[in-house]
Amino acid sequence: MPMWMQAWIWGTVGGAALVVGCGLAWKWRIPAKIVSSVMSFGAGVLISALAFELVEEAVNGGGLWPTVGGFLTGAVVYVAANALLARHGAKHRKRSGGKQPSEQDKPGSGTAIAVGALLDGVPESVVLGVGLVTAGAVSPAMLAAVFISNVPEGLSSTAGMKKAGRSAGYVFGVWGGIAVISGLAALVGYAALQGSPAELVAFITAIAAGAILAMLADTMIPEAFEEHHILTGLIAATGFLAAFTIDRIGG
Repeated sequence: MPMWMQAWIWGTVGGAALVVGCGLAWKWRIPAKIVSSVMSFGAGVLISALAFELVEEAVNGGGLWPTVGGFLTGAVVYVAANALLARHGAKHRKRSGGKQPSEQDKPGSGTAIAVGALLDGVPESVVLGVGLVTAGAVSPAMLAAVFISNVPEGLSSTAGMKKAGRSAGYVFGVWGGIAVISGLAALVGYAALQGSPAELVAFITAIAAGAILAMLADTMIPEAFEEHHILTGLIAATGFLAAFTIDRIGG
């Protein structure tokens, strides 16, 4: 199978997890503590993938300073874009507890939420494609991290969208569209960096890593602790350990 097709397929698979979470939340009313717990696990998974996949790979491949520069760039760009979207009603796009505004409460918030969800998902997909450039194969640990973390993202956001009165067409359209774009983002990540210098690949990888970490702090972790209970920290640690184990077994 051509590499470009693998990038497209795996990016789409990672994005499809959002639709899985969306379907679960739309069909059933998931208890808030379960949503919080699943989000905690997903946050731990992504933190592990950042530390042992993206940042480590960028440093080993292109050096420290391209990695530092890329990481800071990704974090700054994400935070700036997120702040802009928050002013238009997308601040609580991953929250399930009724904090998302309806279109009547804040006109334009539906578009802002959709764009915000896209902002959250694209960096994860890009690194799947970049992994094909650097390693010749998609990292099982990174793919698992993206998929496992996307299920609770779709679940939590959909629960909030449903409470805010969004239609099924809007909700499934958002997540289905992002799944398609995720595949294209992975394809672009692969195609654009073929034959590129190692320093540039490291810089781009680190941009995605910085954006993902900022996304975790701004959106996933607040939801993970929304319904805090005594096992929240343990669940996050378990997610971290699960991704680390997959990385070591896969490596």
